[in-house]
Amino acid sequence: MTTTPAPPPAAPSAAPATGPTPPWLRRPRIVAEIWILLGLSLGQSAVYAVVALVAALSQGPLKGQSTAINTSQSPRPYLDLTYQVLSIVFTLVPVVLALYLLSNRGRSATRAIGFDLHRPGKDLAWGVGLAAVIGIPGLGFYALGRAIGITVEVQASALNAYWWTVPILVARAIMNALLEEIIVVGYLHERLTDLGWGRWRFVAASSVLRGSYHLYQGWGPFFGNMAMGVLFSWFYTSRWGRRRVMPLVVAHTILDVVSFVGYALLPQSWKDALGIT
Repeated sequence: MTTTPAPPPAAPSAAPATGPTPPWLRRPRIVAEIWILLGLSLGQSAVYAVVALVAALSQGPLKGQSTAINTSQSPRPYLDLTYQVLSIVFTLVPVVLALYLLSNRGRSATRAIGFDLHRPGKDLAWGVGLAAVIGIPGLGFYALGRAIGITVEVQASALNAYWWTVPILVARAIMNALLEEIIVVGYLHERLTDLGWGRWRFVAASSVLRGSYHLYQGWGPFFGNMAMGVLFSWFYTSRWGRRRVMPLVVAHTILDVVSFVGYALLPQSWKDALGIT
């Protein structure tokens, strides 16, 4: 008598393939991601800048007030240097986070926003040109703001004079350029495009954000940096900018190096003649 062999055990059913995330699920996550990243970086700075402006306005006319950036953290030189380096390193963490978040599609985030060295000559040329277009009118705008009383006096460097002062000021200029251009332009453009925003909505949002975290300097720098934001975000999305942040990083670095280092090296007699301390 033959027996019928038992059938082999059934293979476990494969898990159903997951399709693309539906828009109704993706959108809240993208919005949350934007707010979290900004809350850790320039959005936080904007909130503090608004509070600082309100506090300044409550104390009287802005013309008679001043604010300092790049300040010393300790009277002890090497402890101050340690604090300066740590401040630069940790300020750049949100930049690394932004690039990490943009890489979630399996592509290079640096290539996606043009933060690479594939066009060094053109990026440098465009960066120098943008710095010239922004820098010269910017000085005039600052002077006008001081004259009409809507801008506080800005001390671009309050560091003590050490051998490391100029290198730290240059490093801070690079830090500002990376932080602002990668997050406010490159990252924000990618994510707002994911939300279906058009070019001009992005330009408006990026420009207002850029101006807002400069409000602690007064209304003049707010509008001046908004104008800079319009130019930079428009250029980034233009056929000349080709969605590359490197020219913007170059331009921003040049502007801040001239501002920070120039202020630190300017003789006191010149500062007095120009009405700055």
